Amino acid sequence: MFNVQSIREDFPILQTQVYGHPLVYLDNGATTQKPRQVVEAMVNQYYTANSNVHRGVHHLSTVATDMLEQSRETVRKFIHAASVDEIVFTRGTTEAVNLVASSFCQQEMQAGDEVIVSTMEHHSNIVPWQLQAERKGIVVKVIPMTDEGVLQMDAYEQLFTEKTKIVSVAHVSNVLGTVNPVAEIIRIAHTHGVPVLIDGAQSVPHMPVDVQALDADFYCFSGHKVYGPTGIGVLYGKREWLDRLPPYQGGGEMIGTVSFEKTTFNHLPYKFEAGTPDYVGATGLAAALDYVSAIGMDNIAAYEASLTQYALEQMAQIPGMRIFGPISASLTSQVDEYSSDNCQLSIVNCQLHRGSVISFLVGDIHHLDMGTLLDRLGIAVRTGHHCAEPLMHRLGIEGTVRASFGIYNTFEEIDAFVSGIKRVASMF
Repeated sequence: MFNVQSIREDFPILQTQVYGHPLVYLDNGATTQKPRQVVEAMVNQYYTANSNVHRGVHHLSTVATDMLEQSRETVRKFIHAASVDEIVFTRGTTEAVNLVASSFCQQEMQAGDEVIVSTMEHHSNIVPWQLQAERKGIVVKVIPMTDEGVLQMDAYEQLFTEKTKIVSVAHVSNVLGTVNPVAEIIRIAHTHGVPVLIDGAQSVPHMPVDVQALDADFYCFSGHKVYGPTGIGVLYGKREWLDRLPPYQGGGEMIGTVSFEKTTFNHLPYKFEAGTPDYVGATGLAAALDYVSAIGMDNIAAYEASLTQYALEQMAQIPGMRIFGPISASLTSQVDEYSSDNCQLSIVNCQLHRGSVISFLVGDIHHLDMGTLLDRLGIAVRTGHHCAEPLMHRLGIEGTVRASFGIYNTFEEIDAFVSGIKRVASMF
């Protein structure tokens, strides 16, 4: 059973008071809070097993190396990869996308070749490809979306040409909460012989992910969004692709042999891990994945779906409320269709079209004003364009207020959040 009160006890920061109010933390899409188990695992390594990895024969180095590789195996199991050789540690989703964009374009793309992204991408899945467009002359093509925030799959299929070399899309929109049909996106791309990179930053913390079942060629996510530390992330890549691509950075650990005449490169995954890795961060990430695995990703998905459904229903009653993304146009009837009761404890089976993210505006109240005044009530939300300016342009707005939920949020916090919105709205 999902025991949210027991979970909350593992997060000391949730006891914080903000301007005399209990903290209501609804900014999980930006970063999640950390349970004691993660922090203690990292502290324990610093105190008992801190040493550079892969480079020493002494005891501490051996122990630290073993811990790093055990963490890699934890990640492999969590996303159901076939081999630890397919798990590359990065600084986060952004570095992972940059790695693929740089190495893939260097090896596989020429001027005029095309990458397909979507309208709802985070800047970290737009700018790296634009940099390659400037450097190498590749072309960035964009999947359009409906007014309800759903990708137009017919239009997606029409974007493919003989010059299409890769597709790179988000699993879940960080603004709209749209759960994109990535399995179908991948299937269509593969019929054209095109590989796919999936940005899983907003999906891995909230639902089960099986990279083999999806048949993803590349998949990436960040530790800090899944209750782990900052500065650590993961790039999964099929072995055949990682073997084929050149290194992203040069330095220690990624080499086989070095001479002034020629350098050979290390085997996978170390070919892509130049320099001293964040081995303590990897320990923290593994602890975080163990933590959510013990709760159960199906349980997390179902609980957050019911929490999001409740929030949508309550927010819909506020005059002037505009909710962006799926089910916003016909809220009540569609919420029932995508309710947690239909999930049977699995967000994959019920195919929800919205993750645990709600972006909204109320009347003519500026998003910054709403966010600032909610903060005075102890309610932490995010405001602005959410690193998705092209999406804002598509919606015809400058920005939104975004509430994003996690495993420790409660229905009582949703009530406080909705009450806060009403209070702020009454001031205008």
